[in-house]
Amino acid sequence: MSDTAADAESTVSGNQANIPARIRRELDIDDGDHLRWEIRDDGTLRVEVVQQREGTFAEFDGYDGAADTDAATDHDDWGVE
Repeated sequence: MSDTAADAESTVSGNQANIPARIRRELDIDDGDHLRWEIRDDGTLRVEVVQQREGTFAEFDGYDGAADTDAATDHDDWGVE
């Protein structure tokens, strides 16, 4: 390790390393996000957070149809046994 101050540290276990909670909160890292790793020519490591908050269902809040449904009754009405 270098003598420079670190924002946070974690320990590698097997092939995995934890991201410290303070770093996750500050960078808004959540389940499903990806980390893009880059080893630079000078030997330093750059990690970019690729947040998965955009996509087909990112803004989907559920079906807001005009009619209420009753799954037990509708199940039979649809011919599913």
